[in-house]
Formats: sequence, structure tokens, C-alpha cells
Amino acid sequence: MARTHRSECPINLSLEVLGDKWSLVILRDMIFGGRRHFRALLNGSLEGIASNRLAERLKHLVEHGMLTIAPDPTHKQKVVYSLTEMSIELVPAIAPLSAWGSKWRLVSPELSIRAVTLEQGGSRMWSRFMADLREEHLGIPSKRRGKTVRGILQEAYERVVKGQAVATP
Repeated sequence: MARTHRSECPINLSLEVLGDKWSLVILRDMIFGGRRHFRALLNGSLEGIASNRLAERLKHLVEHGMLTIAPDPTHKQKVVYSLTEMSIELVPAIAPLSAWGSKWRLVSPELSIRAVTLEQGGSRMWSRFMADLREEHLGIPSKRRGKTVRGILQEAYERVVKGQAVATP
């Protein structure tokens, strides 16, 4: 029987799914940016992902159960990508990773404010965000009312852009 993984170490197995240059960036854009269509992911990429690379990574994420794909009910030739529970459960891992990057790497205030806000909100905000994502992607109604966490993060971003707040890790 041929071995399909380098090892059965959980870090190794996680990196086999998420450890390339683009997978977490795509998930970031879906989680934080609400992008669910190929064109939105392609055009919204700050890092400039190539269309063939995006297609390859989306296929990889679908194959590994991180995303699902379905026909777009509003357009016959489009598909909609959705996060799975497996992807949504990355929020508590992405938040500290993002905070770490804001602390130790040279980042712009505009692009780090969401990380700082999410870190300051802690596990309670992460849980709210995951409930928002479950409602948006899995159709599981959230019991919480009011602003979504993505909305709160967007407001923080807009304040920084307008010079009303400073992102400090």
C-alpha cells in the first residue's frame, strides 16, 4: 500500500491542505471579504493570484473538504463557493496568525486593523464570526442579531482609512 502523506503528524497533514502560498489567502478572502465567486476572488486578490493558480487551488480546497461548489442560482454559467464547517473552524487559528503578522511583520494600518480588532474581540468575537459564517455559507440561522462581525471589522477598516483610528498591535 503506497503512502499518500509524508507523515501522519497533524501539523504535516494540515500543511498538506493549507501550506501552499495561496490556500489561506483564498480562505481569507472568503472569510473576511465575503467573496464567493471565481471572478471576485481573482479580481479582489491583493496579492495578484493568476487565474490558473486560483482554479487549481479552489479545486484543491474542494477536494479536501474545505469548500463546496454549487451552481449560482442567479446566473447559469457561474458557480458559488461556500466554506465548510472545516474552514469555518479555522477562524480561531487565523485570528492569532493574523495578529502575529500584525505584531511582527511590516503591515499597513489599513490591512492590519481587522486583525487587531479580531484579536481584541477574543474568542467571543471569533465565536460570533463563526456563527455569522455558518449562517452565510451553511444556512444555519444565527440566534444573534445586530451587526455581523464582518461588518464590525469593515467599520474598523473604514475608520482607519478615514484617519479616525490607528491600528496598533
